[in-house]
Formats: sequence, C-alpha cells, structure tokens
Amino acid sequence: MAIIIGILAIVFIVMTVMVLGKTQSLLKGIRPTDSETSSEGEYVDDANNFNGYAMFVFWVISVVGVVWSFLYYREDFLPEAASVHGKETDYWFWVSMAVIMVGFFVVNSLLFFFAYKYRFKKGRVATFYPHNNKLEVIWTVIPAIIMAGLVFSGLKVWTDVMADAPADAEVVEIMGKQFGWQVRYPGVDDNKLGKYNFKLTDATNEFGIDLADENSFDDFTSNTEMHIPVGKPVLLKIRARDVLHSVFIPHMRVKMDAVPGMPTKFWFTPTQTTDQARAELGNPEFDFEIACTEVCGRSHFAMKLRLIVEDEATYNKWKREQKPFLAMNPDYIEKVPANLKAKAMKYLPVEESTNLVVAEDEATAGGAGTQAALK
Repeated sequence: MAIIIGILAIVFIVMTVMVLGKTQSLLKGIRPTDSETSSEGEYVDDANNFNGYAMFVFWVISVVGVVWSFLYYREDFLPEAASVHGKETDYWFWVSMAVIMVGFFVVNSLLFFFAYKYRFKKGRVATFYPHNNKLEVIWTVIPAIIMAGLVFSGLKVWTDVMADAPADAEVVEIMGKQFGWQVRYPGVDDNKLGKYNFKLTDATNEFGIDLADENSFDDFTSNTEMHIPVGKPVLLKIRARDVLHSVFIPHMRVKMDAVPGMPTKFWFTPTQTTDQARAELGNPEFDFEIACTEVCGRSHFAMKLRLIVEDEATYNKWKREQKPFLAMNPDYIEKVPANLKAKAMKYLPVEESTNLVVAEDEATAGGAGTQAALK
C-alpha cells in the first residue's frame, strides 16, 4: 500500500511540474502558429484530445480505487452493533452513505465524461442556456426532498436515542479520571444511586458518596470492570473528576463526553452477551471495551475498562456478591447521621457492627455514670 501511495505521489508531483511549466510558457506570451489556429482564430492545443481521454481514464481508475479501498478496509469498520439503538443507527448511516455515493458517482461520472465528450472540435457549436427553469427546479427540488428525508429520519432516531431512559432501566454511574474509569452501582435493595458531593471526595471515597443519603448505603464500586444485563435498558450516569473525558463503547454505539462539573447521561439496551459475542467471533478471549475518546493526558491511550454483558439472572447474582462501599470502609459509619445509623448498620460486617454497638453502649453507660456522679 505504501508503495502505491509513493508512486501516486510521484505522479502527482510530475503532473504539477508539467502544469506549472505550461502556465509559465503561456505567461511568457507564446502565441500559436498559423497551423495551430482554427478558422475562427482560436488557439487549438495539440494535447486537447489527450487531456479529454486522460480525464476520463483518471475517473475510471479513481472509481476502481474507491471500490477496492472500501472492500479492502471493510474488515476494519466498526463491528456489528450489539445494542438496539446501534442497529438502527447503523442502518440509517448506510442509507445515508448509499444516497451520497450514488450522487457522488453520478455527478462526477457526468463531469469527467462531459470533459471528454465535449472537448473542442473544429466546427462544433455550443448551446448556451442563460436560464432554464426546468433544470433549476430539477436540481433544486430533488436534492431538497432527498435531504429532507435523511434529516427527518435521522432526527427521529436521534430523538429516540436521547429520550429519557425507561423507568425500569438499570442505573450505573461511570466516572472518568486520569487515567482510568470507575464505576458505581446501586445495591440490590433498590435501583437508586445515593447522592454525591465533590467536597466529600478523598483517597478512599473517590466518588464523593454522600452517606447522609440512605440510598447510598448499599452502593458499591468497581474500577476493574463494568457489568450490565442483556436485553434490559441501561442508564449510564456520566461524570469526570478532573479533565474532559469521553465514554466510548464501540460495539454498543455509545459515545458521550464526561465533563467536569456537568454530569451527562446516555441509555441503551444491549442485545448480545459477552459469551454470545465470543461464540460468534470464535474468540474466547474477546471482551467488550469502554475507551476514552477525548485526549486527556499522557496516559490517555491506556484508559480502558472491560465491559461484561450477561443475562439478568447472572448479573443479579453478581450484584448480590458485591460488598457495599460502607461494608468495605466501615470507618465511614461515622459520617452517617445519627438518625440513619441504625439503617446503615446492617451493611457493616458483623464484627464491625457488634463492636460499634458495644462502643455506643459503653459511651452511653459512661455518660450516665458521669451524670450520676455529678448529681
């Protein structure tokens, strides 16, 4: 391929030099001889026929090259979509490409063909149209109708894709930071993520989970992989902790910027599990992937996250096996308001919960003894 590109580059350079040389000759005031002049006194270039043939041959070679490159690089196109909206998006993308390519080939074929067919010939008289209403209507109305069809069909798909997620959608939060993705899930008790506050962010609580909200008690986190169920709407709540990132799941046709200070979202419905994709591709090592498509720093290239799509039963079983953030970090019980600690206690490990009760009892007893002594 590199050799072909090199040869073409050399050809174009040579052609450029030839054109410049021809231009310089004309600028120097070279005038045609009598034998080079038509009966009308107009200059006739000896290379006129050659140029007409060459332009037509150039277009034929270009068409062959375009078709060949499309077929050759087809395997490098995005893989088949594994989401509901992705299949519809791909369909309308290829419809648009087909319409554009038909117009491209028709218009340019006529352009190069006319350059060949209507090259100068002695005695030929050109027909001049100062204005033609019929032609104006044809090349204005037809493209307008086609464009309107593409725009309105695309608008419908875009409206559906960007509509609010269904009420039963599985909610998952993904946060980008230099240089990795972190994921937070609502626990098994509800499908509600707890609130967060950037002021609560620290080395352990990187999401800034607000434990004053009881919905956060069963939330759990992951920074190694994301799990989602197949056949069920998934709502991604997206944010960034430092700089601009972009969530990109190519197989799902999901792409949405993660903007610091401005949460975004995107919902989709997966149609294929990881195991099904592996079987279809014949690759037991295949995994769906979440990548960052916004250059965010020196290690941007390594900002990837494994995405596991599984049936709903397996997904729910995996969720039940995860430990809530509060269970993994029992010291954060101190940040839970006193009136909610009883609810939060059930998420702590048994030993931690017992120790906390004993400590509270001792503190209560100590306080009572102090009050009795004062009396």
